[in-house]
Amino acid sequence: MTLTSLQLPPFDSLARAMTDKDTPRKVNECRTARVAEVLADFRALQYYISAGPVEPENEEDYYTEGWAALRQCTIDGQYILDVAADTRVPAAQGGEEEQTRAELQQILLDAYARRHEGQKILLRQAAAQRWIEYRDQILQGQRPHPGNHAQLQAIDNQLRAEMAAISDEYVYSELLTADQSQGRWTMEDPSLHRIQRWLQSRRR
Repeated sequence: MTLTSLQLPPFDSLARAMTDKDTPRKVNECRTARVAEVLADFRALQYYISAGPVEPENEEDYYTEGWAALRQCTIDGQYILDVAADTRVPAAQGGEEEQTRAELQQILLDAYARRHEGQKILLRQAAAQRWIEYRDQILQGQRPHPGNHAQLQAIDNQLRAEMAAISDEYVYSELLTADQSQGRWTMEDPSLHRIQRWLQSRRR
């Protein structure tokens, strides 16, 4: 079973699964649907990240704080997309349904961690794009000079503060709240600690 071989089950089968948690096959349908949701979220995040700007109109701005952050977001977004998946699990005791359960839970961890990191990158990208807007408002078509230095320094500091606030804890809580508000099945979502371990093991 791979990340791309999953198919979302029909809604009526999901509804039955949600009311019959003691049936392993039906619970596996919920797991399959959950993986499909998370993968769809991750694909959407990748689309927005890849569409972000990376080159300023004025080459003198190339190494400024916000533009450097935007380029790093693009690099990080591509990396989390390309990093190899490891969805192998040992042979489970209890038959085919138990093996499917173990595989789906491992795939969910992989997809969930990628979505988590993608959301974190997108939030950082959004902060850097706000920095560009603030900077344009300050410069008003001019170049930096002693008269606007303090204002430019202030938005640099603000960007650093916003980046620091985008913690794993914040991202995990934000995504969980969004999932629950949509009525998604989150009973077996991996913990933040497991996500952090997954990401740490794949750091460059």
